[in-house]
Amino acid sequence: QVQLVESGGDLVQPGGSLRLSCTANVSISMFSISSMGWYRQAPGKEREGVATFTGTPRSVYADPVAGRFTVSRDNAKNQLYLQMDSLRPDAAALYFCFGTVPTADRTSTRTYWGQGTQVTVSS
Repeated sequence: QVQLVESGGDLVQPGGSLRLSCTANVSISMFSISSMGWYRQAPGKEREGVATFTGTPRSVYADPVAGRFTVSRDNAKNQLYLQMDSLRPDAAALYFCFGTVPTADRTSTRTYWGQGTQVTVSS
């Protein structure tokens, strides 16, 4: 059973930085390029995409975080990261990592989610 565990969430002041980690209990090489990333969900709001790692210098980022967040991946450590800089109060949310793989018959996909790590941005 694939498990993804996020960590690194914390209380940080506006303008500060955090680095989130997502650790898998399997080799993340099972997740192809462009199939791992981060979502977040703030209270009372829908879950929204934050970043998807594409293996290029320009991964895909949501407009509100582009230029301030950086997603990276370390296959050797089975980890996905989200470096968040210049944090603003609107970044406060529960952050989830995800990984998507094709089903065995290749007719569909299955997405695995972690339980989330809480980020609070407040002075």
